[in-house]
Amino acid sequence: MTQTSQRPLRVLAAMSGGVDSAVAAARAVEAGHDVTGVHLALSANPQSFRTGARGCCTIEDSRDARRAADVIGIPFYVWDLAERFREDVVEDFVAEYEAGRTPNPCLRCNEKIKFAALLDKALALGFDAVCTGHYATVVLTEDGSRELHRASDMAKDQSYVLGVLDEKQLAHAMFPLGDTLTTKDEIRAEAERRGLAVAKKPDSHDICFIADGDTQGFLADRLGGPAEGDILDESGTKLGTHEGAFGFTIGQRKGLKIGHPAPDGKPRYVLDISPVNNTVTVGPVEALDVTALTAIKPRWCGTPPSGPGTYTAQLRAHGGETEVTAELVDGSELHVTFTEPVRGVAPGQAVVLYDGTRVVGSATIATTVRRERVAAGG
Repeated sequence: MTQTSQRPLRVLAAMSGGVDSAVAAARAVEAGHDVTGVHLALSANPQSFRTGARGCCTIEDSRDARRAADVIGIPFYVWDLAERFREDVVEDFVAEYEAGRTPNPCLRCNEKIKFAALLDKALALGFDAVCTGHYATVVLTEDGSRELHRASDMAKDQSYVLGVLDEKQLAHAMFPLGDTLTTKDEIRAEAERRGLAVAKKPDSHDICFIADGDTQGFLADRLGGPAEGDILDESGTKLGTHEGAFGFTIGQRKGLKIGHPAPDGKPRYVLDISPVNNTVTVGPVEALDVTALTAIKPRWCGTPPSGPGTYTAQLRAHGGETEVTAELVDGSELHVTFTEPVRGVAPGQAVVLYDGTRVVGSATIATTVRRERVAAGG
């Protein structure tokens, strides 16, 4: 059954300045809870974050959140978590790219900021729960434990980026949008009916701390500027040069600047990134096929699984599900084998396991196993 409460709760509503979190806060009030709004200031210099009413971390977002709280009729505060955000999200993002991995900063923000720093502070101040505008559902089971499930509407489901939450955090999490079958247009219409000015505000999709969307430029500024290296094929033959291995991701096709076609006339994709010798290896799309992976730093939304099991896995925030078998080894490594090969799997990304709609947990991909390919003419 869906999580319910027999009594009004003291709820801290995280208000980003976007439409989803504003409607979530309004619904929490409507459900009879004692709600206080809070906006997280995540940059010591908000001007350096994304601008243009995108709904996350700018000065205008803070103002939009305050106006929404005024309309809803709840107290509102701004909490400065800029230093914690810099250490746990921005510096982690840079370090991961420097090591040749592909991080997910939104997932890290949910883990370290919204459901660690924010929740810890909320509980210390006497709040019972933190409310956000995520599309996911917390379910209270018959034995009193809590489970994280996908949103009722799969098209808006955001459970992937919440797969880092443990059962204690789920016990104090509230997602008022998760169990309603409504389109985003209907959420906006609801916001308009409630008199919320953010009803027509665009959604946020870009990385909030990269103001101009230029990830490669952002990384170059922090990792010492352009560092020319070689682009190689699978045999080690040099095909071209690049200006920093950190500017590439596994599965990337565009921006390789090789300059001449492959012998088979097919496009090349990034297969491997080696920050140690600053090389990028490219090859045909078939070479991206991954049959298995090992993931580390597992986090479980409840009791850790025992023994091998069959699940579905999601490998990116807006990706589909694929069938896998998975087993936790020595309590620290998750070994995952795919029923059918998948492509574009990169170390640093999260693999999130599902049992039906229930989120089992997540882990960070450390290594992958590629499918063996038959050599041409073999």
